[in-house]
Amino acid sequence: MSFLNQLKTQAQALQTAQGGPQANVQSNTAQTELACKTIALYINDLAQQLNVIAPAGPRLSVDGKTPWPAMKLLEFRYDARKKMLRNTEVVDYIAMGWRILPAIGKPVGGAVEVNFPPELERVQSRLAAGNVQHERKEIRHPEKNTLLALRFEYLTEARGSLLVTPAHDNAQIAFRIGNANGFEVVNTSYPASAIRSELLDELAKYIVVQPSRFV
Repeated sequence: MSFLNQLKTQAQALQTAQGGPQANVQSNTAQTELACKTIALYINDLAQQLNVIAPAGPRLSVDGKTPWPAMKLLEFRYDARKKMLRNTEVVDYIAMGWRILPAIGKPVGGAVEVNFPPELERVQSRLAAGNVQHERKEIRHPEKNTLLALRFEYLTEARGSLLVTPAHDNAQIAFRIGNANGFEVVNTSYPASAIRSELLDELAKYIVVQPSRFV
């Protein structure tokens, strides 16, 4: 074999090695976009149906001891955005948000008092997770002026959310679900190849507080 042919063989081997990862990225991107299309169609349709049904909401409590009234889920809103990736338009994220309101009547006022750091952190994190309107007040000793407790006054209204974020290069789909089963944020992910209607049915069940295998 001539030296030139040896160089050609070496160059071809390098091109094959370099083209492999690129081909994998392109394949992963295509698979991820297909999964995003499936999710977008499902979530958009789901939001429309749930707006008619107004399903029952989760049991809520800011401190774990003071229960909120029975709640329902309303005003589901779907959103999706695009971005540019390697000169190609792809899905940036898919989202759905909703309101969590009393099943009967309007939001009412409530209050909890806390005086221990772990409990304080738990109450504050739950109020923040639920986007709950509230006021924080200090309760002090009438004579010594020492801090006795913190009082959180709130309205029994919260928000739920779903955020779907694709990672095109490795064909993964991340799901962030807020306040579907109480004041908490849950994160999980699935490979794009796993995105089918059966899996999304489990997601829908989780959102409407039914037994689910999604998380």
